[in-house]
Amino acid sequence: MDADALFPVHLDRVLDGLATNSALPAPMLRRLFAWERGGAKVATRPDLTADMIAEIIAMGDHWLLHSLALNDRLPDRFRIHLAAHPDGAVRAAVVARAATAPREMLERLVDDPDPRVRERLAQSEHTPSHLRARLATDSDPAVRVALAKHWTQAPEAVRRILLTDPEAEVRGAACSTYYARLPHPVPPPDLLPALLADPVTRAGAVIHAALDADTLRRLTEDPSSEVRAELARHPDLPPSVRDVLAVDPVLSVQVKVFARRDTPEHLRAQIHASIHGLSRSTADPEDDADDETLLQWFQNEFAPTELRILRLPWVTADPLPHIDSPYVSFRVSAAASRALPADAVARLLDDDEEMVRLTMAHTAPHLVDPATAESIERRYRPRRDKFTFWWDTKEVLAFPPTTLRRFATDPEPRLRSFAPRDPDLPSELAEQLAHDPEGRVRRAVAAHRNLPLPSLLRLLADSSERVAEAAGASPFLPVEHMERLLTRAGL
Repeated sequence: MDADALFPVHLDRVLDGLATNSALPAPMLRRLFAWERGGAKVATRPDLTADMIAEIIAMGDHWLLHSLALNDRLPDRFRIHLAAHPDGAVRAAVVARAATAPREMLERLVDDPDPRVRERLAQSEHTPSHLRARLATDSDPAVRVALAKHWTQAPEAVRRILLTDPEAEVRGAACSTYYARLPHPVPPPDLLPALLADPVTRAGAVIHAALDADTLRRLTEDPSSEVRAELARHPDLPPSVRDVLAVDPVLSVQVKVFARRDTPEHLRAQIHASIHGLSRSTADPEDDADDETLLQWFQNEFAPTELRILRLPWVTADPLPHIDSPYVSFRVSAAASRALPADAVARLLDDDEEMVRLTMAHTAPHLVDPATAESIERRYRPRRDKFTFWWDTKEVLAFPPTTLRRFATDPEPRLRSFAPRDPDLPSELAEQLAHDPEGRVRRAVAAHRNLPLPSLLRLLADSSERVAEAAGASPFLPVEHMERLLTRAGL
């Protein structure tokens, strides 16, 4: 292809690809620092020299500096330098990648005037404990909230401060049903009465409560469905109360009873049928409905999906009785076990439900034969179940070169996009894929070493932004064409 005919439709995305291109010569890399419409990606490269880093810092561009601060390979002396930068966002970014940062740098930042910096320190497991503890009395509630959510194994003295914080939002984060990290903290027993009495901490405290008759009555009658749902999870829940919660008007409470190990099978079946029936019959809320009504409507709408996506550790620990369960979540949980015999694995790999097949394949990819692997990938339909989209970004299953080359001419675009995984894919097949009508296929082949140069150059001018970027990132793009791209961009 005539180089002068190269007119990238998405020049900015091509340069984004070029910024990450491992074959980009150092002088050209430097020229990307001046790319005003982008350029931030170049500051995340792992091969930046000390001179290049100093040049980026001297330029003072916000986005370049922010990306540089997030660079995992940034030497500590530059990290320390950026920790004193006047831009708080840059200082906060430094903290986000401070796994190896010198302690003196963190000691200076713990008193930073910008709460974003202190919030990052509160979130980071790399912040020394004595510095993190100081943030429990930070002047900004958002910092204390971040600490409560992320430092789940803080010393008891710190947890006490957060659990008794004057701000409701902080107390709620410190005694919650959700934390950013596991394991969840256990509140001190002497604080439980106050936590159960406080509406913002009650739901988080329920699972730790001793269920005497009075506590059971109050929690069962609590107006908050979140409290009742947490009660439904309690390990010491009496069967009589479990049965009451099994018919709770809020379906998310019923879901928790469904998931209990001690729920009788006939009751579990009743709940399953009830949730699907009630969810289908629930009318849409009125335009002027209050927040509580809207929340209950949403919970009821989501309940059937919640049933499907439950993950049950007690099923995973004892999977064999559940591999033929009528409930998807039970079979998915069984498929997460690494202790299944081969015949059970085979049955779950051929399950009618995609979530079950994908979970089993992810758990034991070494037990998936080529024919089954092809069947799983051929049957994959991401739009049918949004909770299987994660599979689309993973290369879990391996295929031999002969299969990958056969995929190159398959009617299914997803399988055609797998063909470039063969490093020795013949050039004629690579060229054919570069002309594929599906962008995902062209993107997959853009950086292949056997792609003929004319095809690679055409992909630089592709109508798809993602294809153009992938072509710009190809290490097989000749230097003279890199030069032309930079010149065209005015760099």
